[in-house]
Amino acid sequence: MDPFEDEPSPVSIEYEPVSVKDVLVEMKDTAELLIDLSYSAVLHRNEDLAREVLRLERQMDVLEMRARMGLLMASRNPSDAEQLAPVLGIVAATGTISDAAGDIAKIVLEEMGLPEAMRAALPEAAGVLVRGVVDANSAYADRTLEDIDLESETGVRVIALRRGEEWLLNPGPTTTVAADDVAFLRGPDAAIEEVYETLTGTAYEVPTVETSDIDDLERAVDTIIHMKNLSELAIDLAYSSVLFDSEALAEEVRNLEVEVDAMQSRFEAWTLRAAADAHDPVSLRGLIRLGTSTEVISDAAIDLSEGVFRDIEVHPVVGMAVEESDEIITRIEVEPGSDLDGAGVDAGVPETEPTMSVIAIRRPEEGWLLIGDADAEINGGDVLIAKGTRTAAEAFGELSRGPE
Repeated sequence: MDPFEDEPSPVSIEYEPVSVKDVLVEMKDTAELLIDLSYSAVLHRNEDLAREVLRLERQMDVLEMRARMGLLMASRNPSDAEQLAPVLGIVAATGTISDAAGDIAKIVLEEMGLPEAMRAALPEAAGVLVRGVVDANSAYADRTLEDIDLESETGVRVIALRRGEEWLLNPGPTTTVAADDVAFLRGPDAAIEEVYETLTGTAYEVPTVETSDIDDLERAVDTIIHMKNLSELAIDLAYSSVLFDSEALAEEVRNLEVEVDAMQSRFEAWTLRAAADAHDPVSLRGLIRLGTSTEVISDAAIDLSEGVFRDIEVHPVVGMAVEESDEIITRIEVEPGSDLDGAGVDAGVPETEPTMSVIAIRRPEEGWLLIGDADAEINGGDVLIAKGTRTAAEAFGELSRGPE
């Protein structure tokens, strides 16, 4: 079977009045989902997930064209052009991310091959993300997510739904799960099997994993997983740097990009060494493609932040997108002797009030520490990347200041 045989021809797009703000928000959400699905498709070697990536990539192409049309119509004078130029850069960078995600998905569809060690890294890399079609007789069908209360009961979250060709990104409590919806679920290993079976009416097949006995290959896989995580963080920070016009966050994007570049160099060296000992060196082709695409995503984060680096005033259309949510990402420098110095972090949640979710810690001597489900202790001199409400962020910043 040809994995691309059901791929439709590009659709015709004509200009129609749209909210550029809404399109930008949808492009951001789509890019984040594309990254998530593409890596999960590779790690699970799941062709269904890979095809969903290509569907979503085509959707992004339409969004990108509509955004360009809207921005061109909005430019009436040199001042508008100056403010809108970085927004066009955001649109182009988001398209680059989409293309890179499509290239990652094609590793599976073109059967390029990946070492089995990639699957051994699956729990650390992306948790468990599965795709399932909602059965008409499912206990979840025709109920809202609030009514199902899936995340509270099981820890499994519905991260997106596809209804025909319509994508429901970031579904909320009032979103109804309908029969024949394609649902994308993320959650812990222990719960995902039961939820999947209840949703689809079929049993979930747990992937089998074998480890590699080639040390250089293990190092290469560990490196690519870390590159993936840093690139995802860079994209998140880049969007936030633009939305909140934050030079501090943009600078952290640059720091992450430098780190990913250094890791890419080590990754290539270990992959080439592993090829000498591999039974079938051609099976490493997919790993090389994955490394290249991951670096492309990291580089796109810099492009997203370009307007901030060049100190160009953010166009109001970008500011309007911020008002949709009170949640922000912030960068906090922890001063020695402050209330945060020595505070523990359990699964991203620090032992402080008010509560912010710590995403990552950058230590001057050690580099980046991605929190995830790990425990850590905050030290004076750390730079924290945290997510929470504006009110909590202000109070959290106060805790980071040392004694007068």
